[in-house]
Amino acid sequence: MADPDLSSPLIHHQSSDQPEVVISIDDDESGLNLPAVDDPRVSRGFEFDHRNPYGFLSESEPPVLGPTTVDPFRNNTPGVCGLYEAIKIVICLPIALIRLVLFAASLAVGYLATKLALAGWKDKENPMPLWRCRIMWITRICTRCILFSFGYQWIRRKGKPARREIAPIVVSNHVSYIEPIFYFYELSPTIVASESHDSLPFVGTIIRAMQVIYVNRFSQASRKNAVHEIKRKASCDRFPRLLLFPEGTTTNGKVLISFQLGAFIPGYPIQPVVVRYPHVHFDQSWGNISLLMLMFRMFTQFHNFMEVEYLPVIYPSEKQKQNAVRLSQKTSHAIATSLNVVQTSHSYADLMLLNRATELKLENPSNYMVEMARVESLFHVSSLEATRFLDTFVSMIPDSSGRVRLHDFLRGLKLKPCPLSKRIFEFIDVEKVGSITFKQFLFASGHVLTQPLFKQTCELAFSHCDADGDGYITIQELGDALKNTIPNLNKDEIQGMYHLLDDDQDQRISQNDLLSCLRRNPLLIAIFAPDLAPT
Repeated sequence: MADPDLSSPLIHHQSSDQPEVVISIDDDESGLNLPAVDDPRVSRGFEFDHRNPYGFLSESEPPVLGPTTVDPFRNNTPGVCGLYEAIKIVICLPIALIRLVLFAASLAVGYLATKLALAGWKDKENPMPLWRCRIMWITRICTRCILFSFGYQWIRRKGKPARREIAPIVVSNHVSYIEPIFYFYELSPTIVASESHDSLPFVGTIIRAMQVIYVNRFSQASRKNAVHEIKRKASCDRFPRLLLFPEGTTTNGKVLISFQLGAFIPGYPIQPVVVRYPHVHFDQSWGNISLLMLMFRMFTQFHNFMEVEYLPVIYPSEKQKQNAVRLSQKTSHAIATSLNVVQTSHSYADLMLLNRATELKLENPSNYMVEMARVESLFHVSSLEATRFLDTFVSMIPDSSGRVRLHDFLRGLKLKPCPLSKRIFEFIDVEKVGSITFKQFLFASGHVLTQPLFKQTCELAFSHCDADGDGYITIQELGDALKNTIPNLNKDEIQGMYHLLDDDQDQRISQNDLLSCLRRNPLLIAIFAPDLAPT
């Protein structure tokens, strides 16, 4: 082959008997000269794909992800196991009574000192006056006594806390209720806490003295205000340093779950701190164990081990100051490396799903965690929406392994066996094993829900069903609209679907009813599809 010169085109036009594809743009469809739709290289646009029941929305399919095998919230010793533990508890019972008296006395004295420090203080927007802070030292000493009563006679420390002017924000992993007590004694910081903590006996009073920043994790306005307060207090050296647990909940310490961004948005230097609880017989993490049981187990140990390591301060670069995600990733990597654990995409929303599955008395509730940080990133599905999807999935009666088969899936969505309903199930069943998990159901639902044409298609579905244009869909109109996609529907089956779509249960389906139902059950949009090709 001759060497090409610089003046030669890299791709030569080859004369061929094969026809060229010419696309011309015109105002109507007659101006398009396209290859056949069966050509896999060609996007089918809004045409109904008989292989993908949602091809009218998008040709893409939900991502294929493996099952979630890690439970970051499981306490490994929720009960008393083994003869050694039983004997130790019996021996330590007299000690536990003494510790309980010490705990109660320390809590009472600390509470009274805190009430005194807060008495008459109205200006909560400015730092606490120095004389009030000195009174709070009594409470700080009491918290050390509380730690002693829980069996933390000594606490191993590594490294030192940076000065407040160097690192105004401290972030830590969160394993138990012990860390906030320790940090109050050690650093006396301002913390960010849920609004619900304000009503807790004793605790609410003490955290108010810490000039707490309250946040409602389900309110965008509240989260935005919390970030503003973090930035305001971090920028003023007269306030205490800020302490945040970016995981947003306690874990068992075996992994590091996803970080919330509140600590990183201001872009200030951050000191990561790592807390470990070395143990053999008693896991001190606050997971699937009640608070009273955890306290009892702590009282009946000879000693509970705790290690605190202050890591080097992380100084954000200019890019990281503008990108909170990068700063959080750098910080979480430092903490995970020090702990020698992996990072997962679990979040507080997974704990909500776990608790909901427990409430519903499902077998193996951990099967219903989905690594919600990943879900929120991909599909913008909130924790409350995910919980509603779980309720829908549970109505399909999953088996002990958390899987649902075709007939149960169809019953849950009021569908009858037909080619379309089977394709919907196969769309979810990415593993092609004849059953689906909640994670697959959620990913498929989120995938459909976030397609750009989803809302428009829902509106077209209503217009198509509302044959007489009176603003409501009757049972007769619904039956007529569905006869092309789900043939041979009987009266009871149409009534069941009508009841499902009637969101406010007022015996008539408005556009808002249909939109609301399809947002909760986005997979049902496929039953309206063949007649809804937007143009």
